[in-house]
Amino acid sequence: MRIHAGYEIAFDCPHPTPMLLQVAVHPSRAGDLLTPGLVRFVPDVPVSTYVDGFENCCTRIVAPAGRLTISTEFDIRDSGLPDAVDLDAVQHPVSDLPDEVLIFLLGSRYCETDRLTDTAWSLFGTTPPGWARVQAICGFVHRHIKFNYLHARATRGAWEGFQEGVGVCRDYAHLAVAFARCMNIPARYCTGYLGDIGMPPPYSAGDFSAWFEAYLGGRWHTFDARHNKPRIGRILMGRGRDATDCAISTSFGTANLAGFQVITDEVPGG
Repeated sequence: MRIHAGYEIAFDCPHPTPMLLQVAVHPSRAGDLLTPGLVRFVPDVPVSTYVDGFENCCTRIVAPAGRLTISTEFDIRDSGLPDAVDLDAVQHPVSDLPDEVLIFLLGSRYCETDRLTDTAWSLFGTTPPGWARVQAICGFVHRHIKFNYLHARATRGAWEGFQEGVGVCRDYAHLAVAFARCMNIPARYCTGYLGDIGMPPPYSAGDFSAWFEAYLGGRWHTFDARHNKPRIGRILMGRGRDATDCAISTSFGTANLAGFQVITDEVPGG
C-alpha cells in the first residue's frame, strides 16, 4: 500500500521564539519513504536536527516574529495490514526485563503511576497476565473516557483523565500507559499519523494520533485504547515516556497556533 501524508501547521509569534519540533517521520520508518518528506518553513529559518534518546528525529529552530508556516508532504510504503495481534505474548517478570525497557515502567509527567497503582490492581489484578491484560486495560480505557475535542487540555495527565472521564487520543494513551506500568508491563507513548484507511464513513477531520506500545514476549506491540481495534496505516513520528517526549512542538516563549491541517490518504493503485 502507498499512503500520501503530510501537514501544514502555522504559528504566530510576537517575538523570535526558540522551538523544538518533532515533525518528521520516525527514523524506523525512513526506509519506507517513497518521496523525501522534506520539512519546509515559510519564511526560511536556520534549522538543525538531532536524534534524541528515544531515537526520535528532533528539529531546532528560532521562529521569527510574525507568522511561521511548517509543512511537508510525502508518500510512504505500508504493509496495508492491520496492527498485529499476538494473543500468546507473555508478560515478563520485572527481574527478567532488559535494562533498556525499565524506564517504561516508571511514572512520568503525564502517567502518574503512584496515584493509579491501587486502582489498576483493583481493576486488572485478576486478568490473565500478558496480551489479555493489556487488552483488558485498553477495553476499560476505551469505555471510560469519552472522546471530545472540546475537552482537550495540554495539562491533563492520566490521573485527571481517569477522574474526569473525557479527553482526546493522548488522554486514552496516557491512562492506558499508566495502568500498564502499574501492572509491571513496560509501556511507551507513541504519536504519528493515523488516517481512516479501511474504516467506513463518515471520516473525521485529519489529525495526528496517539497510541502506545507494550513490551510483551520479548518485543514491543502496538495497542490503541482510543479506537480499541487493529487499524491500518500508522506512520510513527515519535516515541517516549509520554507526550512530553514526543510533542509535535515545544516552544520556549509564546507561539500561538494559527493553523493546523493533516492529511493521511491511501493512494489508489499504489
